[in-house]
Amino acid sequence: MKTFTIYTAAIWLLLSSFNDIQQVSTTPPPTKDSLPATHGYADVNGIKMYYEIYGEGKPLVLLHGGGSTIQTTFGRVIPLLAQHRQLIAVELQAHGRTSDRAKDLSFEQDADDVATLLQQLHINKADFFGFSNGGTTTLQVAIRHPAIVDKMVLGSALCKRNGMPPGFWDFMKQAQLSNMPAELKTAYLQVTPNAAGLQNMHDKDVKRVLNFRDIPDEQLKAIHAPALIIVADQDAIQPEHAIAMHRLLAHSALAIIPGVHGEYIEEITTLTAGSHEADYVIPMVERFLDKEKAKR
Repeated sequence: MKTFTIYTAAIWLLLSSFNDIQQVSTTPPPTKDSLPATHGYADVNGIKMYYEIYGEGKPLVLLHGGGSTIQTTFGRVIPLLAQHRQLIAVELQAHGRTSDRAKDLSFEQDADDVATLLQQLHINKADFFGFSNGGTTTLQVAIRHPAIVDKMVLGSALCKRNGMPPGFWDFMKQAQLSNMPAELKTAYLQVTPNAAGLQNMHDKDVKRVLNFRDIPDEQLKAIHAPALIIVADQDAIQPEHAIAMHRLLAHSALAIIPGVHGEYIEEITTLTAGSHEADYVIPMVERFLDKEKAKR
């Protein structure tokens, strides 16, 4: 019954052409819901994967965007979400505090890593909230490990190359670390003070984007988990792409939110004085997650 960037750090110049906003790096004061109850590392498929756990209740896995950390993507919404559910926030291969392996990044491998981490944490099934690259990873979790996915929120997720604006792929061939948003570079170096690691993350993210291939329609149509697809009307991901994804995912709902890529969750590169978009978007997300699934 029917009712989107791929990669934050690789579209910085493109987004700057869509935005004319004064960015600020405001951080709300810490509360019990903004501080992890548990954090640590797990040995996962040859890497040490960093994770944080917040709150109590039904598990919700948070998957960040490209070039990002837990806090740069979800820092502003964790205190809201942690009031009503348990959050498992992870940093994916080569990002933030998680180590790298001697192979390229892929959404499929990220999905397998997340599934292995949840197994180690004794979490058999969870909801998922993936933003940008994390949204594409969430799709791969649902394709490769359907038994562990209850519901999923797909924020600015990409499933087809034509979801990006004209010229994006040629632009990506020229991507340089110097063009990466300062907020993302600073955040990486704060948790992993290693300039070579930052360059490595950037280069691997760019390569993954350039090598991205469409997710086949058949795989998308086979996903049975209910999905809430969110995209901004000025997103790097084209709203038409989100509409097409909505039509392929049989049990999906679609929300097109005013703003730019990530603004609806107050992702760090979109912050402006008085940013409060999450105050109305997160209640919508929670209503979706809490709604009883239709019997099929």
